[in-house]
Amino acid sequence: MSISKHPTAVICLSHYTGGMELAATKLAKVLSNYIDITYIIKKDTFIHQECQNNPDYQTLQYETIDFSTTLLSPGIIFGVRDIIKKYNIKNVIFVGASEMKSLYFAFLGLDINLIVRHGTIKSHPKKDWFHRLVYSNVATHIAISKYMATNVKKIIPFGDNSQLKVIVPSLANKLSQLAPTQNADKLRILHAGRVTSGKGIDKAILACEILEKEHIDFSFDNFGPADKKYEAQLQQLLGSISYKEKIHINGFTDKIYDEYMKHDIFLFPTPDEGYGNVMMESISHGIIVLAFDNTAISNFGEMGFHIHLVEDKNLKALKERLLYIAQNLSDEKKKAYANREKAKEVFAPKREAMEYIELLR
Repeated sequence: MSISKHPTAVICLSHYTGGMELAATKLAKVLSNYIDITYIIKKDTFIHQECQNNPDYQTLQYETIDFSTTLLSPGIIFGVRDIIKKYNIKNVIFVGASEMKSLYFAFLGLDINLIVRHGTIKSHPKKDWFHRLVYSNVATHIAISKYMATNVKKIIPFGDNSQLKVIVPSLANKLSQLAPTQNADKLRILHAGRVTSGKGIDKAILACEILEKEHIDFSFDNFGPADKKYEAQLQQLLGSISYKEKIHINGFTDKIYDEYMKHDIFLFPTPDEGYGNVMMESISHGIIVLAFDNTAISNFGEMGFHIHLVEDKNLKALKERLLYIAQNLSDEKKKAYANREKAKEVFAPKREAMEYIELLR
């Protein structure tokens, strides 16, 4: 189905590997099913590799630019401006933050309907005169959760005609075709996310102590990019536990959907999350979910899914609930698998696409 809108660009210039970068790429793909999309990205990055090599994005039209700094970068200003003119782009959806200063000048004098998608929590207010200028031409700020909307209001300056909307992300790619794992000889626990400070990997590992204490055999798999600065801290943590051999830090995978089906429990005690794409993915695959009840994670509970949320930062409560799930595994797996039908409606790509398209010219 094709909808009549002016050419549109999704821009994500991040060089990192993570949830925001995947979310931006999936958004570009979802929208490309309905409208003319050009995805503008940084050359030789994780996103660039995904666009080149991942079969999910083979049909996605993209353009790359190169630059060495995000602060008033000539590479961004002239690179983006040239692409905007080349494709006669009138709508821009920007996913990011630090490049806004350069993008302001890239769009200067052009007729652009600018939409900024906010997907990460920000802690420092950006309401000085320069940020007020940079954000003055934003038509719509998109928050990806109710919690994020509160943060955006607090941190980001709004122009005279700016509006704020909440658009919950969708599951852009097809679910894994693997059959769910059956009760086996051990409990299989999955954690997905960066191996770094402040992302919950330490709490997830420590929560498993109660399984070891109760003689419940288990394996713990993490999939996510590793922060080299965190390596020493991680090794210190692993050296302090008696079940180190059951903890597997596997690195990043682009087959995470298959991993949901190979595991029994998705353990995600993150302390601060703007949305939690992996929460959406795990719920959609029907795996048992256990997390802290905080920030945007709480929104998933409000959606009516059967998931387990415990008091924020309470490791004791996390351990106790993990033990409860392990002791009632068969019943809990049935309840979690029933989430799949509701998730098809809540996380439908068409729903997300139409909510964005309503904002386009």
